[in-house]
Amino acid sequence: MPELRVDQAILAKDVRSGDLPTAGANAGRRLTLGGALVILGVASGIFLAWRASSSLLIIFAAILLASFLDACARSLGRYIPIGRAWRLAIVIVILTAVVVLGTIWGIGKIPEQARILMRVMDAQLDVLQQRLLAFGVDLFGPDGGRDFSRWFPDHDKLFGHAQSAVGTASSFLANTLVIIFLGLLFSLDPQAYRDGVVLLVKPSSRERMRSVLDEMGAVLRSWLMGQLIRIILMTACVWLALYMLGLPSAFLLGLQAGLSNFVPYLGPILASIPVGLVAMPLGPSMVIWAIGIYTVIQSIEGYVIGPLIQRRAVELPPAWTLVAIVLLGSLFGVLGIALAMPLFAIGRVAVLRLYVEDCLGDDLNDGPDLR
Repeated sequence: MPELRVDQAILAKDVRSGDLPTAGANAGRRLTLGGALVILGVASGIFLAWRASSSLLIIFAAILLASFLDACARSLGRYIPIGRAWRLAIVIVILTAVVVLGTIWGIGKIPEQARILMRVMDAQLDVLQQRLLAFGVDLFGPDGGRDFSRWFPDHDKLFGHAQSAVGTASSFLANTLVIIFLGLLFSLDPQAYRDGVVLLVKPSSRERMRSVLDEMGAVLRSWLMGQLIRIILMTACVWLALYMLGLPSAFLLGLQAGLSNFVPYLGPILASIPVGLVAMPLGPSMVIWAIGIYTVIQSIEGYVIGPLIQRRAVELPPAWTLVAIVLLGSLFGVLGIALAMPLFAIGRVAVLRLYVEDCLGDDLNDGPDLR
């Protein structure tokens, strides 16, 4: 018994002196190891996402299509009280009929208007080049080519991701088919795919993750429907205005003006260039009228109609929206620019809910507006 008491005293002395590892030290090592594994996992995920960025963007485009179909089916449910599967089938049939009829109509109309538009723009670019040469400005280079990418010193890196995302015409068609079929599959049972993602988190956080994903879906649906209405209104207004002015290819000019609203701020500015070039052969007064009317329509849409349509969707800060467009465009090319807005919208929801509220503990319902 005395020997046992001596051994216990020696053991206690060793623990106090640090000769033996304590429970706190072991816990610290486990915490450090866990943090290192988390950092390694996040870095690996970012690297894999970077390597598969084109495929991930295509998958996200399919999710956008599924959100659009789901939004149409939900809207139809307000007027036709039938099952969701039947409503989705009606939406798909109507959209398919619209695409087929539009293609049949466009085969006879659009190619001729496109040829006229390209001839007019090409001639006016030559005129613009001659005028700039008088001031010593060589717009297209000594060979006369119109390779605008040479204006960027690192254009290979800038446009490399666009080439890999879009690729050749055959790969573009294949990507389009993948987006359509994936979008249809996602739209058939979106809750099942959502619950599959929820299973990846721990059970105590699944309800919170489910609510955040539902909010992301609501933001996508609202944003998509709002953008569709804005594109249709902008196309119709610009088309009618330019047609009344007598500009050739007014429908194509209106269509590209409407589609340009998918990329806010930058898109409408770029869409004004073809309008000005087409109006140049008709004289300076026609250029002023065309650009002026386009600016008025775009201003009314951007500052009055657009905010009214998107009032139920997420309000995205203009500066951060431009930052997202520039960054995703430089990283992923054309596809990144086209998907920058919806990606930023759902990313903002994830940051506010999962980081600001859950990690930092802020209550955004009672706190300041973080937009």
